[in-house]
Amino acid sequence: MTTFNDLGLNASVLSAISELGFENPTPIQEKSIPVFLENERDILGLAQTGTGKTAAFGLPLLQLVDFNAKQTQALIICPTRELCMQISRDLTTYSKHMQGVRIVSVYGGASINGQIEDLRRGAQIIVATPGRLIDLMSRRAVNIKTIGYVVLDEADEMLNMGFREDIEGILSVTPDEKRVCLFSATMPKEIRSIANQYMKNPLEISVGKANSSNANISHEYAVVHAKDKYAAFKRILDFNNESFYGIIFCTTKHETQDISDKLIRDGYNADCLHGDLSQGQREKVMSRFRHKAIKILLATDVAARGIDVSDLTHVIHYHLPDDIENYTHRSGRTARAGKLGTSIALLNVREFYRLREIEKLTNIKFNRVMIPSAMEVRDKKLLAFIDTINSTEIEESFFDDVVEKHLKPILELDKEELMKKMLSLELRRFSAEYMNGPDLNVAERGAAGSRAEGGSSNETYGASRGTRLFVSIGQKDGLNVGSLKDFVSNVTEIPNANIYRVDVKGVYSFINVDAEQVEKVMTTLHGSDYKGRQVRVEVSGNESAGGRTRSGGGDRGGRSYGGGDRGGRSYGGGDRGSRGGFGGDRGGDRGGRSYGGDRDGGSRGGYAGGGDRRRSDDRGSRGGDSGFSGARRRTEGSGRRRDF
Repeated sequence: MTTFNDLGLNASVLSAISELGFENPTPIQEKSIPVFLENERDILGLAQTGTGKTAAFGLPLLQLVDFNAKQTQALIICPTRELCMQISRDLTTYSKHMQGVRIVSVYGGASINGQIEDLRRGAQIIVATPGRLIDLMSRRAVNIKTIGYVVLDEADEMLNMGFREDIEGILSVTPDEKRVCLFSATMPKEIRSIANQYMKNPLEISVGKANSSNANISHEYAVVHAKDKYAAFKRILDFNNESFYGIIFCTTKHETQDISDKLIRDGYNADCLHGDLSQGQREKVMSRFRHKAIKILLATDVAARGIDVSDLTHVIHYHLPDDIENYTHRSGRTARAGKLGTSIALLNVREFYRLREIEKLTNIKFNRVMIPSAMEVRDKKLLAFIDTINSTEIEESFFDDVVEKHLKPILELDKEELMKKMLSLELRRFSAEYMNGPDLNVAERGAAGSRAEGGSSNETYGASRGTRLFVSIGQKDGLNVGSLKDFVSNVTEIPNANIYRVDVKGVYSFINVDAEQVEKVMTTLHGSDYKGRQVRVEVSGNESAGGRTRSGGGDRGGRSYGGGDRGGRSYGGGDRGSRGGFGGDRGGDRGGRSYGGDRDGGSRGGYAGGGDRRRSDDRGSRGGDSGFSGARRRTEGSGRRRDF
């Protein structure tokens, strides 16, 4: 395996990176560093975010720059102030054993006079955002006519942010005889255009395919109604408990702030980044996030550009990005430096087609995951509490005479009673939503099985995967979601993961299994014994596959084998829901011909062929889904539409 010692770096640089604990270069570093050091060719590098591009150009640059001279020799241009500061910090760390190094970062949102003063004192390497550099050039506060090296980092991001004219203006002022190194996560035609115009016979170095994703990232998605997104998001946070450390991407500044405020009110360590924050506020938030004082960061795509934080476990897409290519930038914030990470897209039923577009563009295979049930979250948190007790070391110094005196009434309790009291205290902390919370999962739009059998026009909408089964045991038998799944799996030998949408009621329960497993469950589980009770299993007529079946002249169903939920006159024996539209939820459509009408705080559904595409009120517009209006940019699944 290649080490940094094999790449031609000098002793000072090697000493610094060794102290950081780095031994083996990443693929982009292994391919770029020797080329940078050994020949004079320009470099066009394609590598995903988080693969170590800063060291790929930074380490050889530190070796090639003459730090005995005061003039500026290298210019690094990047899209955001966060990335600008991060690159400066990294280069300063890498050069800690070198003498006379002056690295100055210049970016918007900070005092330009202070930056001018720093530049006057001399800087061999300038790290800059395009807009601030142009400003400094217009003030004649910076001289880049002596530049020998130009690095364009995150070039695709700079183009997305509208910096092409600035970049071309900067490059036109630099000397003809210079080396240009361009690094990008994607390679759109605009990048090729800049390379053709400003680079000389560049050597292309590619790690992974264009628009591809880090192989260490697990890409997942869950499907919920728009109105349930926040509740589903909280269950993901709670189920991962203390291990969660991640970024949640939202589409607007308002949504970012709103969700952050809700999380803080609900007791989570959260904060947000968006364009309305001052530079000082942004730096304070980022400092707290890097030091894990906050572990949940809400951010817009623009605000998150340039964030480079190690050890992130999760990236959550509260909404999918408007620009599909941004998905790889978002997900690339996790699984850095060879570590593993998880990217979860929270979809509503009308966003599913966009996930397929991302799959085609990025060659990513997404796996569907189910939002944990309320009982699963409760059980996971309870187990974590028990593990905490087991792993806690006794600190004898805490137990002075006063403490011992107050402990006496507790010590008089027997062990079982004491533990039950402790666990009862912990269980009381769970709110009613975790004791009685509903299943939040729904089926993606257009999934297999959307056409029900048995009638000329029966259509199942909102149907989730598999067949819904009634089981005649429940909470009164001491069961929860986990123990019921274990029991069913043990009896039927069906893998635990293939038993889903488990809903445990008082004296009965519901489960979903794949259609091909139904007969096996009926022949093995039906008639079996659980703690002296004979188990009865029947195909559920009133929770067919998690949705409602409308009978349009065919079989009206209606027979509820499990005596299940409220029945009423629902077609097919389903929940007492509305007749909604395709994917319609009872809380959503107000009726009529709503094709996909989740109500997100006020959408009136409706067959709206031309809803108002400029309304951005987060409480929903009356324009309805406007699914057929052809609006170029829209926010999926909430009955509202935004232009940026």
